[in-house]
Amino acid sequence: MFSFSRRRMKLGRVKKVQLSESANGIKSPTRPPKQSNNSNVESAMLAVNHSDELESHCPPAPVINSSGNSENWMVLSVAGETPVPRFNHAATVVGNKMIVVGGESANGLLDDVQVLNFDTFSWTLYLSPSNLPLKIPSCKGHSLVSWGKKALLVGGRTDPANDKVSVWSFDTETECWSVMEAKGEIPVARSGHTVVRASSVLILFGGEDAKKKKLNDLHMFDLKSLTWLTLQCTGTRPSPRSNHIATLYDDKTLFVFGGASKSRTLNDLYSLDFETMVWSRIKIRGFHPSPRAGCCGILCGTKWYIAGGGSRKKRHAETFIYDILKSEWSVAITPLPSSITTNKGFSLVLVQHKDKDFLVAFGGCKKEPSNQVEVLIIEKNESSMGRRSTLSKSVGQMQFAKCSSSAGPASQMINGSSQSSVASAAKQNLASVIEHGSDDRSGALSAPTSIYQFYDTRMASLSRKNGILEVQLATALASRDTAERTLAAALKSKEEMEKKFADAMKEMELLKEKLTGIELAHEEANNLSNIVHSDNVRLEHDVAFLKAVLDDTQKELHSTRGVLAGERARAFQLQVEVFHLKQRLQSMENRAPTPRKPFNV
Repeated sequence: MFSFSRRRMKLGRVKKVQLSESANGIKSPTRPPKQSNNSNVESAMLAVNHSDELESHCPPAPVINSSGNSENWMVLSVAGETPVPRFNHAATVVGNKMIVVGGESANGLLDDVQVLNFDTFSWTLYLSPSNLPLKIPSCKGHSLVSWGKKALLVGGRTDPANDKVSVWSFDTETECWSVMEAKGEIPVARSGHTVVRASSVLILFGGEDAKKKKLNDLHMFDLKSLTWLTLQCTGTRPSPRSNHIATLYDDKTLFVFGGASKSRTLNDLYSLDFETMVWSRIKIRGFHPSPRAGCCGILCGTKWYIAGGGSRKKRHAETFIYDILKSEWSVAITPLPSSITTNKGFSLVLVQHKDKDFLVAFGGCKKEPSNQVEVLIIEKNESSMGRRSTLSKSVGQMQFAKCSSSAGPASQMINGSSQSSVASAAKQNLASVIEHGSDDRSGALSAPTSIYQFYDTRMASLSRKNGILEVQLATALASRDTAERTLAAALKSKEEMEKKFADAMKEMELLKEKLTGIELAHEEANNLSNIVHSDNVRLEHDVAFLKAVLDDTQKELHSTRGVLAGERARAFQLQVEVFHLKQRLQSMENRAPTPRKPFNV
């Protein structure tokens, strides 16, 4: 039906990126060499200023545990115009850039393309040549897959809606979107599905259609011929589901985990062998994750990292590892509650750099949508467990420079020491230099002049530093004033909110009273309804009785009418007989006119 590459390679493997130490490309400071006492102040001041500047662009140094992973997710400081906070978006890595498309914000669906450059650690919004944002259908619940220099957007819930799954291609070099005109057995439109890529073939599984119906069909899309094909498989296939995760191992085995069915959240694990096209459920003995949907998964070698997810009642924070070769689960780390991996609808991508792999999470929604970026450092292979990444080394050097510089005279200046204390220290250094040169008379004559010049130069430099510190102090005081004003505004807002809350409580009391009155009225209405119902029942009984009486009366009337008709017939017959008798009598009277003798008894 179709052939996959037999080479043992990682699916979705991206180019290695160069993780710089800071957004501006400044190297980490090194330990300064030993200098004379009268130059310690300036060197410590420079070390503090330089380390503070770098620290403002870099995250804290990660702690590497025994398994080679950083102890927890770390917030990554980035520059540029941060994207709109979002969730249910999609992300992928093309070269040294993370492409983020669409999603859902507090104001609705999005259609923008945001790019995070891992060389400069800065965000960029892709624009069309006419400097207008590129327009694609607003979407959420879609899939984004890299293919060379392109990012492929597959399916999702779009606005306007589509009847079939659409495939869009974004070229990162020309910064243009194009629709891939597909043919063949195009799947029905859906969201919450999964798409994995094997060479030039996309594999789509599951999801949810526009009518909220869960799906478990399997489709293949050939990127060269732009043809969809429905794949027929045997074995124990996964139940219909959406918001699950899937990955492709060694170009020949598809794994599907978790998701949500129509009635419950799932934690089952299935595999599909593309050589035999047979589904099978993987039974795990011992520990296994709790049911979850909406989690994210990244395959790194033979380990499948799974982060986040949740059920209808609870979000899960753990980051799990499924070892494909050992077929067993383990917990990598448990993030802090503030981590975005505990959010709903975040994205997760893999960035590879030298001997380290970085998992990069972005966005999601807990109470509000987020635009935060977090990273987790993992080992690429077990042989490099004890080594740290270039990024962690540079950050550790920055922290060392900061700690060492804070112990010198510069820390006293930063804490507000006066210029006179610096001058006294310089004079002490000057006296020591004069004492060392007192043995040689000629050197003693020439040394003070040069030393005083050095002292004047150093004092001028320290004066300039002091001026800079005074400016920084004024800025800090202005910031403090701003913070105090903000605090006052916050307190005022708090008072207003408390007043509004009191008014709301009063309104709630009034509503409670109204609700009590409504309940009493409802109770009275129920009583009246019961009375009316009893009256209706009684009337129904009376009506039934009257109907029965009426039926009996009608029957008697009918029988009486029959008797009356019979009597009428008999009366008419009697009248006829009387009439005949009268006629006979008259005829007899006419025939015998002579009187008859009376009859004697």
